[in-house]
Amino acid sequence: MAEEFNLTEEFNLSEEELFSQVDSTSISSEKITAPRYSYWKSVARVFFKKKINWIVLILLGIIVVFAFIYPLIVDFNPFADIQDTTRQHLSPSAAIDKLGFSFHWILGTGASGESIFDSTWYGAKTSLSLALICAVINMTVGVIVGAIWGFSKKVDAVMQEVYNIIANVPYILFVSVFVFVVGSGFWPFVAALTITGWLGIAYFIRTQVIIIRDREYNMASKCLGTPIFRLTLKNILPFLTSVIVTLAATEIPSYISYEVFLSYIGIGLSAQEASLGRMISNAQGSFSTFPWEFWSPVFIASFVTVVLYIVGQNLGDASDPRTHM
Repeated sequence: MAEEFNLTEEFNLSEEELFSQVDSTSISSEKITAPRYSYWKSVARVFFKKKINWIVLILLGIIVVFAFIYPLIVDFNPFADIQDTTRQHLSPSAAIDKLGFSFHWILGTGASGESIFDSTWYGAKTSLSLALICAVINMTVGVIVGAIWGFSKKVDAVMQEVYNIIANVPYILFVSVFVFVVGSGFWPFVAALTITGWLGIAYFIRTQVIIIRDREYNMASKCLGTPIFRLTLKNILPFLTSVIVTLAATEIPSYISYEVFLSYIGIGLSAQEASLGRMISNAQGSFSTFPWEFWSPVFIASFVTVVLYIVGQNLGDASDPRTHM
């Protein structure tokens, strides 16, 4: 009985479907029982099979709660205690001794007497929002353009020249010049990161599409008059799901890194906008005197980046149909 139960689980079929008797002359005897296959159920099964994925998902949930929900329930004003000099630059132990034990003071206070814990998560909200918006825009445009680019030889001839010109300009240099011309701020920074950020993704997808575009079933669809857009959407992109997920896994952490680096050198977000990069930039002058002000946003930025990368990489592996066997 235990063996039958295991088979019903493995094949996702009822006992009646697996073990029902049929007449040898009946057409039912020719029916072959095969397991029901659901791609996304298989992705979830493979992903959650690893215990490490449960741990990183819990950590990701904690990050989301503190970055997006915590700022909504905490009334934070970084300059509320700026006139009280006794609250400025307090270490975690000194802040707890003076102000009492609270989550607000476990990382100490900053130059204006503000809670570094609150400031860090307000900054994380800006950095994560920027990274997610840029990743969605660049991945969407890059995947669509790359799929058409790889399948249409006419588009390939034009886009190849565009890529050769733009790809030779360093990305950081282009972003820096764009911000200097347009101005600093959240949305100008998003525009700077996305105006050409999709091009590298499109080129990568184009390369993947070229590998599979001339397979027999694609040639047959093309001969039957299937439009290129439908052929690309139905025949090609489903085979690239794991590639796209893996690519997205590297894109989101990379935009956090761009924001931290560019804000650190004074480019991108305005001075009034809180972000992890802006916090690190403001605290670099007091690195040796008040190290907790510098290392707190550095640690949170690194922690967020690593967790997002691990989740994305493991989800990309689980999206590969070859792991579903």
